Amino acid sequence: MSLLYNFDTETPEELLTIMAENMRKRRLEKGLSRDSLAELSGIPAPTIAKFERRHTISLASYVTLAKALGYSQEIKELLSKPLYNTMEELEMIIKNKNRKKGRNETGK
Repeated sequence: MSLLYNFDTETPEELLTIMAENMRKRRLEKGLSRDSLAELSGIPAPTIAKFERRHTISLASYVTLAKALGYSQEIKELLSKPLYNTMEELEMIIKNKNRKKGRNETGK
């Protein structure tokens, strides 16, 4: 499905960079070193350093770090609301709201 309008110009790497930088900012705002956050979260300090430098981390580790920094609610809100650009897309979202499975490759 293609969207009629797509103003999202960031690449996945750019989004990961933003997420890593935001995590680093939140850590520093709380006065935490990587070692302190590691102790608080149970995620090893080298994993935190790798995320901040190379922007790679498992989803489970990212969520654990966000939770340790007090951002559980923000994680729960991620993708919590449907987005649509056209009335046709909104109608499809409403129609599919209670689906349990996606379509197979034949469209059935």
